[in-house]
Amino acid sequence: MKKSFIVLLHVGFWTCYFVLIAIMLAVYYRSSAHVANPGPRILNALKSLLFFAFIPSVISYWYYYFILFPKYLHHKKISLSIIHGLMISAAAALISYILIRFSIESGYITDMDNGGRHGRSTAVTVIMAMTLIGIISGVVALVIKGFINWFNEKKLKEALKEKNHQMELALIKSKLDPHLLFNTINNIDALIIKDAVEASGYLNKLSDIMRFMLYETMAEKILLSQEIEYIEKYIALQKIRTANANYVHFSVTGIIGNKMIAPMVFIPFIENAFKHTNNKKLENAINVHIIISNKAIQLVCENKFDSKPPVRQPGSGLGNELIQKRLQLIYPEKHVLEVNKTNELYTVNLTITNG
Repeated sequence: MKKSFIVLLHVGFWTCYFVLIAIMLAVYYRSSAHVANPGPRILNALKSLLFFAFIPSVISYWYYYFILFPKYLHHKKISLSIIHGLMISAAAALISYILIRFSIESGYITDMDNGGRHGRSTAVTVIMAMTLIGIISGVVALVIKGFINWFNEKKLKEALKEKNHQMELALIKSKLDPHLLFNTINNIDALIIKDAVEASGYLNKLSDIMRFMLYETMAEKILLSQEIEYIEKYIALQKIRTANANYVHFSVTGIIGNKMIAPMVFIPFIENAFKHTNNKKLENAINVHIIISNKAIQLVCENKFDSKPPVRQPGSGLGNELIQKRLQLIYPEKHVLEVNKTNELYTVNLTITNG
């Protein structure tokens, strides 16, 4: 949400609030018209009203807005929100009452001081009334903050949905379509003559990959086990193209459990590793490690590459810029991406916290 609109919301509330105070003063002025010299009385009424209504409202409003909502209510700590809200509103009311006592010399204060128990009863009533005013202003602040937060989250989800759509289009137009698809079908076709059962297994893997690409990626989060299963099938299909058993090494360290992750977060880096590794006779040309801990999920992808870049068709592959933008949208301030390139080794280290 634009800052100008947020400022307008705050200005609108306080404008309405001061208009209400002005109306109350106007009513009080009309009731004092019969007094010979109403000026001092109206001035004291103005001071009393400002101290009575303004200070509790200001303190409660901004405390609820900047501290109570983001620290407690946004994290669904309802009980703590209520307790802190009541405490700050009561404290603001007490501050206002003290300022009234020491700042205004009028009959209004005299009435509160007179009568012993009656004076104390009046003071308690005044403090409770100011506390209620502070709570009402604070609730309005919560409504405004909640609306702003809801609007920003909605815009973020829309942006994420758009980026996901771009990601899906880019992936479909990348090597999977037609490069991986055509190459895999050709390899499976050649394999059918040698081993029809093995060829059928690879064909099922290809079918699972296409199904995953078309349907599973629509969800915001999937099980980490599904992502790893997809990676295993992808690597298996790539290994058809070489007789080198040690061409690719893939490992998973840690307990997968029920951890969730955004779909297709790791695979673009693995795709790029295969695209830039041309010599299929190299030992351990591509190394992919997924390390799982209680606090993070880490991908380390290394590949040896030819210093001479391969000839690539326009539009093939997934750009690093799009990958990074998607990561920033899905995991803002919750991921670390490090890319290192030496003469013959390209390394990607992606860590996602709270995965």
